[in-house]
Amino acid sequence: MIGRPLAATSAGLALAGLACVGYGTFVESASYRVRRVDVPILGSGAVPVRVLHFSDVHLMPWQRRRLAFLSSLRGLEPDLVICTGDCLSSPDAVAPFRAALGRLLDAPGAFVFGSNDFEGPMFRNPLAYLWTSTAHEERRSTMPTEELRAALASGGWLDLNDRRQIIEVGGTQFDMRGTGDAHESRDHYGAVAGASEPGVVPLGLTHAPYGRILDAMAHDGVRLVFAGHTHGGQVCVPGYGALTTNCDLPKGQAKGLHRHKTLDGQETW
Repeated sequence: MIGRPLAATSAGLALAGLACVGYGTFVESASYRVRRVDVPILGSGAVPVRVLHFSDVHLMPWQRRRLAFLSSLRGLEPDLVICTGDCLSSPDAVAPFRAALGRLLDAPGAFVFGSNDFEGPMFRNPLAYLWTSTAHEERRSTMPTEELRAALASGGWLDLNDRRQIIEVGGTQFDMRGTGDAHESRDHYGAVAGASEPGVVPLGLTHAPYGRILDAMAHDGVRLVFAGHTHGGQVCVPGYGALTTNCDLPKGQAKGLHRHKTLDGQETW
């Protein structure tokens, strides 16, 4: 009499678990949306700047719904476009990715790469993110990195992989600095370190928001850091949130806008 209810309960839990995994894999992962936030980093009297930030597209060339969403972003008419990497999941995705971006490439913009822009991903159980890092894994294919770089730079976007450059948007000068992917130790912040000139607004780009990058940028007075990699939590539980960020970022900061504070009190968004 005890065995049957327990068996039924176990089967029910298993079915519920499968339903959650199926929903996350096939529904939520394709539930694309635009989130809007206001970040108070410009001086009084400055013209507001509309920034479009996207990351971790992980594009396969046959993903028509994803490509359609990318194409729809053109209608936002941003003043500045920021891409923080992991654009590809297939060597054949560069041309459709560029076509989907369209006239966004003609707007002022900047980009850094993630590891999957160099080497293709391997399939893995997403729950494995809870107990191990995915850095430095053997990968299946080499990505056309230079083709992607040329595509993103074709309209003038700045390549900020361990580079720094000033750009003017809406009458404000921005000191843009970026790093390579810290998740695979491609970052060399020393190449872009240092405070900005007075009157110039410092912005940072990095793919994986590791603490060492955020701390270094905060100490240099960077007012806002754009990053990707966390996927809003590689694994999430409804009503609870992210179980992991796949880096050393706190789970509560897996998505959205947050304030980062260093141990000695320096801060950045």
